[in-house]
Amino acid sequence: MHFDQAIEDYAVHLAVERGYSPQTVRAYRSDLNALAKYAHTRTIDTTDGVTLELLRDWLWKASQAGLSKATLARRSASAKGFSAWLARASGINDPAARLRAPKPDKTLPRVINRQQITGLLDTLIVRSETGDPAAKRDLAVIELLYATGIRVSELTGLDTDDVDLERLTLRVLGKGSKERVVPFGVPARTALIDYLGNARPTLAVSTSGPALLLGDRGGRLGTRAVYQLVASLLIDLPGTGPAGPHALRHTAATHLLDGGADLRAVQELLGHASLGTTQIYTHVSTERLKESYRMAHPRA
Repeated sequence: MHFDQAIEDYAVHLAVERGYSPQTVRAYRSDLNALAKYAHTRTIDTTDGVTLELLRDWLWKASQAGLSKATLARRSASAKGFSAWLARASGINDPAARLRAPKPDKTLPRVINRQQITGLLDTLIVRSETGDPAAKRDLAVIELLYATGIRVSELTGLDTDDVDLERLTLRVLGKGSKERVVPFGVPARTALIDYLGNARPTLAVSTSGPALLLGDRGGRLGTRAVYQLVASLLIDLPGTGPAGPHALRHTAATHLLDGGADLRAVQELLGHASLGTTQIYTHVSTERLKESYRMAHPRA
């Protein structure tokens, strides 16, 4: 099968049969298009030419080009999934079964402290009190991200009937089309009521449909717009790591654990399939504890 056709068929498989999000499918397609481009330089244009040697050479070239360990690990995972799918379809041995890539460096996620998040939200509240519909929406966006720890794709995918203002819960469609119910607090409820009553009707157009969060032109608010909003709010705050919506997810999880929440409860809230994924936040809390100890204890 020609590489391009195989990649498109695999993308359909990921979206339809595996239930992967559009963002995840797009990442797989990008990695595999890079593989196809490299294979073409080796005069290989069909999937019959996919071998362990080809895949190893592709990753080695990428490492020499300066790609990070995290990117190499992601590319390896994309290639392994694609190769396994091809092998099942054709009944041959999987050439990528023994493919290995360097493990990504473990870095602690960016976390915003409570004073900073309070200041950030206070700023948004002041903006929303001007009556600007976009400002009311932005406050609802940040309140929900921090209150629930949901992913940005889960946030933008919400419809109005996914919100239960009486029970203070959201019905969220997560990775693999798995549905879960996530609680939120009174401040997020207040922001949502204000947005739904005083901003969404102004932003809505005839084609808005059931989308909860609307962009300035009335369509469903996109993930890129949320990234831009969060980045603009975090740009002046001290700290390392990406200044995107995931920082609010990390912050919500860390503050829950700092407050005594059970690790498995946080796992369920975040929609992690594995408890090991959630445990990164225990490391964050431990580092914060160590830092407080070093600053406060006379014999630290």
